[in-house]
Amino acid sequence: MSVKIRLQRHGSKGKPFFHIVVADARARRDGRFIEKLGTYNPITNPATIDLNVDSAVKWLNNGAQPTDTARAILSYKGALYKKHLQGGVAKGAFDEAEAEKRFAAWVDAKDAKVQGKVEGLSTAKSDAKKAALEAEAKVNQARIDAAAKAEADAKAAEEAANAPAEEVATEETATEEPTAEAEGTEETQA
Repeated sequence: MSVKIRLQRHGSKGKPFFHIVVADARARRDGRFIEKLGTYNPITNPATIDLNVDSAVKWLNNGAQPTDTARAILSYKGALYKKHLQGGVAKGAFDEAEAEKRFAAWVDAKDAKVQGKVEGLSTAKSDAKKAALEAEAKVNQARIDAAAKAEADAKAAEEAANAPAEEVATEETATEEPTAEAEGTEETQA
């Protein structure tokens, strides 16, 4: 019986969620399984993976073959690295304590890298939000300036419309007065 480490799909259409399982290769994809090793949620950013590394290493040592995606997940969580370190212990290259120390250092470095990505994503999200708010403030200020300019133009046009009528009236009175004086001077001369 060949045993595979593979994914079982759960979740609704467009929102996948996977269980990482050890199953007989002849079983259906979402059918019977021998042991559940963890879960994988590709929707979140970064993807959420919960994996029992020790059980995965035990199954790998017993000959279970991971599928391509399962191999990538096992590599990401360090199960393949831990198996590699156990091979070094078996050959006598170093002892079990050294292997655990190396694996712990690798896990810490990986967690720091993932945390850096999470912080980078949150920073990028806040920067994008800040930039959107600044752009919106510019647009609002442009609208306010345009409305103020339109109001000033309308007021100036209204003043211009009223001002010529007053000037025309003063010009008419100014032209009438000299003619009256001119008539008066003509009468006195006559």
